[in-house]
Amino acid sequence: MDFYQAQDDARRSTTRLIVYFILAVISLVIMTNLLIMLVFGYVEGPGQLTLQNIASQFDWMTFFAIGALVVLIIAVGSAYKILTLAGGGNVVAESLGGTPIKPNTGDALERKVLNVVEEMAIASGTPVPPVYLLKDEEGINAFAAGNTPADAVIGITRGTAEQLTRAELQGVVAHEFSHILNGDMRMNIRLIGVLHGILVIGMIGYYVLRSMTYSRRRSNEKNGAPILALAIGLMVIGFAGTFFGNLIKASVSRNREFLADASAVQYTRDPHGIAGALKKIGGHAAGSTLQTPQAPTMSHAFFGQGVSHFIQSLFATHPPLDVRIKRVDPGWDGKFPAVEEPVSGDAARQSGGENGDERRRAVLEGAVVAAGVLQANEMIDSVGRPQTEHIQYAGEIIAAIPRAVREAAAEPYGARAVVYCLLLDSEREIRAQQLAHLEREGDHGIGKLVHTLCGDIAALGVEARLPLVDLAMPALRELSPGQYGLFRRNLDALIRMDRRINLFEWALEKILLQNLEPQFTGRRPRAPRHGSLGAVRPHVETLLSLLAHACVKDEQARPRAFEAARLELDMPDLELAPKERIDLDALDTAVDELALLKPLIKPRLLKACLACITHDEAYSPEEMELMRALADTLDCPMPPYLGGRGQGRAR
Repeated sequence: MDFYQAQDDARRSTTRLIVYFILAVISLVIMTNLLIMLVFGYVEGPGQLTLQNIASQFDWMTFFAIGALVVLIIAVGSAYKILTLAGGGNVVAESLGGTPIKPNTGDALERKVLNVVEEMAIASGTPVPPVYLLKDEEGINAFAAGNTPADAVIGITRGTAEQLTRAELQGVVAHEFSHILNGDMRMNIRLIGVLHGILVIGMIGYYVLRSMTYSRRRSNEKNGAPILALAIGLMVIGFAGTFFGNLIKASVSRNREFLADASAVQYTRDPHGIAGALKKIGGHAAGSTLQTPQAPTMSHAFFGQGVSHFIQSLFATHPPLDVRIKRVDPGWDGKFPAVEEPVSGDAARQSGGENGDERRRAVLEGAVVAAGVLQANEMIDSVGRPQTEHIQYAGEIIAAIPRAVREAAAEPYGARAVVYCLLLDSEREIRAQQLAHLEREGDHGIGKLVHTLCGDIAALGVEARLPLVDLAMPALRELSPGQYGLFRRNLDALIRMDRRINLFEWALEKILLQNLEPQFTGRRPRAPRHGSLGAVRPHVETLLSLLAHACVKDEQARPRAFEAARLELDMPDLELAPKERIDLDALDTAVDELALLKPLIKPRLLKACLACITHDEAYSPEEMELMRALADTLDCPMPPYLGGRGQGRAR
């Protein structure tokens, strides 16, 4: 299944979730009405609780009034929970007892986890997500949480970090990245909110019962039986809500787990990695179970089952362990290996925990050159589907970055300097003005650090620019609101200092704001709403016209490049806009609207963009990085361009 279909299926799963939720609410409305009829039937005829007494309590006005109250309680409960989770994946991770791993950590075990996550993120074309370690959890488990890739986090238990080899850990991380790329996280957050609303009625019954117990100790009330019955009845309804909730989680989650397992194998081309992790869950004393009281709330988002149920087969949010293993390793003998000793510190370092020259040599010497030629259009099909070559290439890029630059990108102060370096102009006079501005308006000493790092960063080449931004993203998320405001002002000043904005500068700023603004401004992403390209025709025209003018140097060839894009879209009414009518503000507006296209529409647009850029069958690494940046702004993360490995014909 490709990225776009998986995204669309995630939207359909959300629709199915809504249907199940409505059915559960209807059931709870009926049950609450029956409870009220029972209680008041008893009050009206004490000692003579008959069907006639119960039926006499029914009338439609009361039924709808009680129904409206139940719906209101559930809606408020769901909305409250969703709002508490609006802060992103870090809220979920912290509620489960997770501690963020610092990007510049020196701990070998934490470094191993970070290295695997960094490689997978760069291979996927996404910013590196913050990583949380659940230090008190011995079970082998992991999760991805967040509303969008921009606020996603990866959570790893201590048992996972200690017990798994690097290949097994890579399989688990690839599984979680599949959830990020396929749009499962937002559905998981909504599921948590929906189920909380369903459980609120039972919580009300519990608190009524507690308050009655307390009040009866202080008084000699003798007429509390109806209220006691009501409280107990509400708690019973709460148990029914739990039943519906677990059933909904199980029905929505299981197929997504199979897809994530298959995607992990596709990404790594190593079925033994994820299969080995699943086998170790079966052979580990703690399995995949989490001890935190919040685990049942998030059980559907874990790599493994996470919690146990009385009726396991009915309520399980994950397929049976042996079935998952057989799907990725058909030759498995059915035996779970005994898991006793954790991976040693030496093994952790050999698995990628070390830094410096030794690690660089290991990665570069072990890298496998991608075979064959990847055609341009295959870049579009690779969106959300990184391959082994991309992961290996990501490892090479990380290994090639000088230690000083990596260390700077791993903490908030240095991460800002790294971004500023990427915006320094090639003209000496303008660069001097930019550095002077940073000395004058930037954080204390930032100009000096930029001057120190800029030579190493400039020597990295075009292909390292976006990965470097991705690596710096976790540290940039640690900025205070005041620091972020200053960073934004300096970003804008550096871009505008030469009185011209090139497309890379625009794309860099767009990527940074897209990933940082939700955290610092509270701006939430809008849901896809455009079901056809015709609905956004002016914006399609703006984007393709700008690409034609910016990427096709021969003025006579521009109309032909635009025509190639128009044919790809089958939109004969599109017209190439004059260069003077297009600016980056118009491009901003166009891309923001095009990002709201429904998933299955986006590949056609991306193929049209690529058809325009590569019309002459030759394209530069700069243009391919622009294509990746553009795809990122459309929420279609594109793996790295493997230009150095025969991918297309660079000019």
